[in-house]
Amino acid sequence: MSDGGVRKQLGNFRELTAFGLTLSYEQRAALQTSLVLLMSEYKFKRVRFWGKILGSRDDYYIAQGISEDEMRDKMSLYSFNCVEWYVLLPATEAMLLDVSIAAKGPFIGDPSHEYEHTERRRKGERDEAVVEEVTIKVNEEKRLAATVHTIDKEVSVVPRGAFIKSPHGVVQTNRSFQGLSFSEAGKLSCFMHFTEPQNLKKKSVLEKADLEPSIDFLDPLSEDIPKGSWSLQFEHSSRVCVIRSLLWLGLTFFHVPMTPQHGHIYMGNGLKNLDLPFML
Repeated sequence: MSDGGVRKQLGNFRELTAFGLTLSYEQRAALQTSLVLLMSEYKFKRVRFWGKILGSRDDYYIAQGISEDEMRDKMSLYSFNCVEWYVLLPATEAMLLDVSIAAKGPFIGDPSHEYEHTERRRKGERDEAVVEEVTIKVNEEKRLAATVHTIDKEVSVVPRGAFIKSPHGVVQTNRSFQGLSFSEAGKLSCFMHFTEPQNLKKKSVLEKADLEPSIDFLDPLSEDIPKGSWSLQFEHSSRVCVIRSLLWLGLTFFHVPMTPQHGHIYMGNGLKNLDLPFML
């Protein structure tokens, strides 16, 4: 991504400024320079600004570098000043489990802050069973990596057709994508989760008959459970489609119909809305 590519991506998010998702002029200027340097240093194909996770002491700014495969080859980095960046380790299943058990409450803004959870576990059977205390510790840097990974997995959004999958399984930008029509942009079924599909694997051969393999390789938002976990509206004089996640409050996606312009950004506290099923 060139300097112009970074400027274009940051400029795209001006569509979201009316909803409080803003960066200061100084932050945009710093990102415009530092993201280009990141691309050169790590040999990324392109770099995107992912968003911001709020902390009680300091905020984390997140960027992602993309290599060959747009969906799978991603490296996440964080910064406190949009200039100096630190690599986040990939989230493992063990890390995700530890974070889900031990890390509660708001983020602090200190990567070294340690969360701790102690619980009693029963080991053995019958007369040989013993109860022992187990302490799980996880630092905030791992919690940050797990949260970014989970948000990407659960609410990363793209329009149908914006990306294509090659016969070799590589996902890349569809250069011929010219945007959804206004009619299509009003349907959740035309917006997809940009992560490995779950529901698609369960469909029968008959259900897959009308799908185009090169673009229909993702799960649509319309199949999410519970229903009602997305808000879709046309804003800016009905020229921009805006989709917000009610599961991860702070995730906002936009698409300008009849153009290839689209993107999403997360600006929130990094806490999942576990009350959503009771709100619907």
